[in-house]
Amino acid sequence: MSGTWLILPTYNEADNLESMVRAALPRLAEAAPEHHILVVDDNSPDGTGRIADRLAGELAELEVLHRPGKQGLGRAYLAGFARALEGGAELVLEMDCDFSHDPADLPRLIRATADADLVLGSRYVPGGGVQDWGLIRRALSRGGSLYAQVLLALPVRDLTGGFKCFRRNVLEGVDLAGIAADGYGFQIEVTYRAVRAGYRVTELPILFRERRVGQSKMSARIALEAVWKVPALRFRRG
Repeated sequence: MSGTWLILPTYNEADNLESMVRAALPRLAEAAPEHHILVVDDNSPDGTGRIADRLAGELAELEVLHRPGKQGLGRAYLAGFARALEGGAELVLEMDCDFSHDPADLPRLIRATADADLVLGSRYVPGGGVQDWGLIRRALSRGGSLYAQVLLALPVRDLTGGFKCFRRNVLEGVDLAGIAADGYGFQIEVTYRAVRAGYRVTELPILFRERRVGQSKMSARIALEAVWKVPALRFRRG
């Protein structure tokens, strides 16, 4: 197997998973004739893993990676990246499974890799935005990205977003094994490492929406981790 892989990390996404898979597959097919979806499930107690297995039995493009328990978003993505690279992936996408990211944007991100090594779906470039968020959450999200952008001196506006498309060479070249952060911190560090390594990074505008159903996995711990991980990244650079 090779081609383009979409990584969907899941924990208690039983209400979203099947809809997301069936919405994403035709969009992937538009831009990538050879495409795969990899569900990385952290032993969801709501049965998400069982739904994923059923879908994998029906859909040749779908594979499931079961992990023993909830170990964090960053660990889930790292496990997914490793499997996709092992499977021969040339492009690897990451996105949320809750429809915060629109599957209709997948072809745009894939096609943009013609001129970039890492493509970011960005809320904070012209044409991008967020929907259904209150002022406090908007301020926290935008402020977190600005904080990291200024402290790390990066020309990237949306550093905390989780809608990305990587060329294989980026994932092979940024020392994924050295990443310890989770959540926002993971997203910041992956992009930071790519920029520092000299890869071409571009941002495409997207509209980010509140999840359709279910509960957000973001927590105060994950947000605070990003606050102290960012200075640690700059210190290591120095």
